[in-house]
Amino acid sequence: MPTLVAGIDSSTQSCKVIIRDAETGAEVRSGSAKHPEGTEVAPSAWWEALLEALEQAGGLADVAAAAVGGQQHGLVALDADGQVIRDALLWNDTRSADAAATLIEELGGGTDGAAAWTAATGSVPVASLTVTKLRWLADAEPENARRVAAVALPHDWLTWRLSGSSDIRDLTTDRSDASGTGYYDPAAGQYRYDLLARALRISEDQARSIVLPRVVTANEQAATGDASRGWGHLVLGPGAGDNAAAALGLGMRPGDVAISIGTSGVVSAISPGPIQDPTGMVTGFADATGQFLPLAVTLNGSRVLDGAARMLGVDHAGLAELALAAEPGANGLTLIPYLEGERTPNLPRATGSFIGLSLASMNPQDVARAAVEGLLCGLADGLEAMTALGVPVESVKLIGGAARSAAVQQIAPAVLGRQVQVPEPGEYVADGAARQAAWVLSGAQEPPSWTTSAVHTFTAEPTPQVREAYASRQGLIAQRD
Repeated sequence: MPTLVAGIDSSTQSCKVIIRDAETGAEVRSGSAKHPEGTEVAPSAWWEALLEALEQAGGLADVAAAAVGGQQHGLVALDADGQVIRDALLWNDTRSADAAATLIEELGGGTDGAAAWTAATGSVPVASLTVTKLRWLADAEPENARRVAAVALPHDWLTWRLSGSSDIRDLTTDRSDASGTGYYDPAAGQYRYDLLARALRISEDQARSIVLPRVVTANEQAATGDASRGWGHLVLGPGAGDNAAAALGLGMRPGDVAISIGTSGVVSAISPGPIQDPTGMVTGFADATGQFLPLAVTLNGSRVLDGAARMLGVDHAGLAELALAAEPGANGLTLIPYLEGERTPNLPRATGSFIGLSLASMNPQDVARAAVEGLLCGLADGLEAMTALGVPVESVKLIGGAARSAAVQQIAPAVLGRQVQVPEPGEYVADGAARQAAWVLSGAQEPPSWTTSAVHTFTAEPTPQVREAYASRQGLIAQRD
């Protein structure tokens, strides 16, 4: 009988469970369940979805190890009894935008404040980071803030629930997810309690009384499963943030870049050393193997295509057909896709804009083409910011739901000016979590070498004029009140 491991992906939209052979990586079975919509969610909904997905996947009775890859940054505030104080604020909840600006101002403001935060944590505060949500909590809900005895991220909380513990001192996390909080220094490998104190408007001594999850090394066992559920045999890995788990699932190494187009758009790379970008375009996170994972993240990913398809009254295949029927540049039409605000650049109250409408471009084909090109231009900006910091780029993989679009596949190399590889569709976050579980189980120095999926390569004539038009127009936007 093969030894089985489970990888769990608790994303914004759903929970997926993949059970694989620990030695070969072959998929054995799987399950999934939906999460509620919204940017504020009761963590209990994630737990219920996880149990449903596990049931669909045949349970954990014959599984030796499991790990959780989860959406980053979400604030799970717990009281001294381990009870959730309020619904979790997710990464895409922008109510903490003012808090982010204030925190930068408090460390010097402008470029000085941004540089101080980058030196301390590798990242400049934006609305998505946990540290800004804690400041929002302190200002908007001070009674709840005073009850905070522990702060966890979604994957931390789920790993803790899988262990069956109710003691907040048993919370664990990993470097990748901790590095996205805004109060952890990934270069030094330690929490910054001074920044946690600043966020909550308390003293550093008070901050040190708050439980932050123990940071577990990449191949270290975090806990064992809940014996009361029959999971006492289960080894629990440290888990990871979703982007780090996806990188592990793809087997990424220095020189590899992944562009993931899901709910958000993410450009990620593996770097052997820490990355610090005081402009805030690139965040200097840690990865799930002991290296580093610089990221450039846009708030608007596949939903740009969802909205364009809805507007044109077509499905995604129809949208791709329309976009590919148009010429590069969409007859001068540009979409600035800041539909839900934006994180890169940091414009949380921005709205999107179609610019360059004319009688020539006012047709479904050019509108569809502009939507695809606008989405890709934002990601190209992130890739360019990485190369400017010296991050090595030898290959670019396109993943995520929108990577299945024929238009995205064929237009991406033109906009990026690079050959693009598209792996077969897969659950890369869950796969990375499963690979980590197998790694922890083996006790080896390196993760297991599983066979990765086949890739399709796409090339195209570069279209620098599309990027140039986008760059000249991306500031022409309206702001929400």
